[in-house]
Amino acid sequence: MNPNVKRVGMKLACLCGVCKNSIGDCVMMGCHYAGSGRQKIAQMQSIGANDENIVGKFIEEQGLKALVVPPASGFNLTAWVMPFLMMALGLYAIYVYVQKLKRPLEASATPSAKYDDLAQKELDRID
Repeated sequence: MNPNVKRVGMKLACLCGVCKNSIGDCVMMGCHYAGSGRQKIAQMQSIGANDENIVGKFIEEQGLKALVVPPASGFNLTAWVMPFLMMALGLYAIYVYVQKLKRPLEASATPSAKYDDLAQKELDRID
């Protein structure tokens, strides 16, 4: 495979529906999408199209799903931000839980003392 075709193909997802590779590294025998995609890239490069124009043409035809990596802008920015945000939220929840476990159990000591006094009064009354 031509290295120039592979370079552009690595930016474009293989949309055959079976694999999760890019057009540049799809190794499926007889893959209908990657094969025709590589031919299209080679054809566009032969007429002088640069990488951005080729990728733009695929996006124009297939939409943003043609890209291996979504652009970090607009709503797609959430795909980049949410994993870190959820990790921070999870770490904060663990921190709060650990802090709660470290606190002394003052509230549970009060009812026990109350029932101890009540039990002692009942025992004194029986005697």
